[in-house]
Amino acid sequence: MLKIRFAVVSLVVAAMLPLMPTLRAQAPAAPIPTQILTAKKVFISNAGGLFDLNMVSGDPRRGYNQFYSAIQSWKYYELVGTPAEADLVLQISLISIPRQIGTEIVPFPSFRLALLDPKTNIELWVMDEFLVDRPGFSMIREKNRDKAFDVAIGKLIADLKALTVPPAATGNPK
Repeated sequence: MLKIRFAVVSLVVAAMLPLMPTLRAQAPAAPIPTQILTAKKVFISNAGGLFDLNMVSGDPRRGYNQFYSAIQSWKYYELVGTPAEADLVLQISLISIPRQIGTEIVPFPSFRLALLDPKTNIELWVMDEFLVDRPGFSMIREKNRDKAFDVAIGKLIADLKALTVPPAATGNPK
């Protein structure tokens, strides 16, 4: 009888072992700062960039202008003229993020969007989008770099929407 109980318990434990990583991985999601979810008015800040903007067409404010225009056409936020009027500051910048390619560390140009508390200037959230996923000959032509630039801005807007808009409001179930 003891052997049968031991066998049953062993089978139950063996059946549960594959589920253990899944059970641990389902920790409750940490809360998104309330200011991000409730913001109605935003100020868009241009924090500049750390790499050569001559890599794409247009003037040095192209990223800021495209981002501003995308937020404006989204019509989710009211754009305001000063941080003091805002519930949230959206600070866009161009940065280089080092990535390992083989044995080398290569800087990858990226957009960074920091969501800041306008009262304390504390970063509440940060999102990055690479302009290119990997180095390659496709980035030799300016039109390809321009397309990658536009796609990265679009991804940044999509990231912001996914963070701030409830799934029911976007029509996308999560």
